[in-house]
Amino acid sequence: MAEARIVQCRRALIDMKHFVLFITLAISLALPTNPMASNLSERVRVAQLDDPLRARPNQATRRRFVSLRSNEVNVRVGPGVRYPIKWQFRQKLIPVEIVQEYDTWRKIRDWEGAEGWVHKAMLSNRRSIIITGHGVTLRSRSSDDAPVVARLARDIVAKLEQCTLTWCRIEVDGYEGWLRREGFWGLRKNKTFP
Repeated sequence: MAEARIVQCRRALIDMKHFVLFITLAISLALPTNPMASNLSERVRVAQLDDPLRARPNQATRRRFVSLRSNEVNVRVGPGVRYPIKWQFRQKLIPVEIVQEYDTWRKIRDWEGAEGWVHKAMLSNRRSIIITGHGVTLRSRSSDDAPVVARLARDIVAKLEQCTLTWCRIEVDGYEGWLRREGFWGLRKNKTFP
């Protein structure tokens, strides 16, 4: 009788082993062949969709000129603090052009054509220009015959107050006056302001 019990126990163990083997096989067939590879490829695909540097420019981006809000503005390689800093602006009110948008980040271009990403909080809608010519003449009125108020050197930043199709009124270092629409950067051609 003891031998019969041993045989029954062995059969039960064999049946249990088969059952466990069957369940393991069924589960493994239901899962992907390589769960780590599947998970990794999914993460890569999601990362590619979320990568703004690979994304096409936002078709709704309205190119426009703005100015820097702070005396220190970090310009980054990509739209986020995880991207390294390319350079830093060290002057407030420098005009820049927004060329692309991604979430709260703006890709900007400066007067020399350099591009990078800044957070929108670092930008202001206050308009300014930068003098790109040498000895640009600032006049008291919008006329070539008006008295000269000052001659402006290259790389001077001025506040933009008003523009017609031929003249712009600016303020720079306490001087106010008009200059012809040439020799500066920060305003689209054939655009008036405000």
